[in-house]
Amino acid sequence: MTGIVLAGGENRRMGTDKAFLMVAGIPMIEHILGSLRSAASRIIIVTNSPDSYARYDVSLVKDFCDKRGPLTGIYSGLRASGDEYNIVVACDMPFLNPKLLTYMAGLAGEHDVIVPKIGEVVEPLHAVYHRKLLPVIEDHVKREQQRIWGIFKGQRVRYLTEEEIDRFDPGRRSFVNLNTQEEYRKTQCSDSECRN
Repeated sequence: MTGIVLAGGENRRMGTDKAFLMVAGIPMIEHILGSLRSAASRIIIVTNSPDSYARYDVSLVKDFCDKRGPLTGIYSGLRASGDEYNIVVACDMPFLNPKLLTYMAGLAGEHDVIVPKIGEVVEPLHAVYHRKLLPVIEDHVKREQQRIWGIFKGQRVRYLTEEEIDRFDPGRRSFVNLNTQEEYRKTQCSDSECRN
């Protein structure tokens, strides 16, 4: 199982590189890498600023084309992965739950996508993807269709239920993502709250 972190966004709303915002005294990306290592033996960061991540023991991959968006990032990470199954997360999710990620990884085998669903909200940037989706994703990217849920049609999708999520992460903090300065300020927490 490979972990893929999407860090190719332009950070327009935040105004600075989100991955390096300090959360509980360390850069957000380090929280993410620590959580992913519980379920993944290798980690890939998809970024168009590879020098920023050179200090970390991970593989660095650039977007394979200039059609920016999350699907392009997922495609680039899957292309670089040597594993059939891959956990994909965004670089602005500091409170990932290692036990939930491990549980999702354990469901791999009979599904093409394993993705949490809370009410009607699907969390495609906290999901497991099979590499067999590469042709489907490539087709969507070429047609400039960047909505991730569009690739689910016709695939074996396993939706994680709210009950399953709450078993590991009752506060559902895994899905907190920081896109703006206001969101960042609201989610500042003590060291104990941020520990996984």
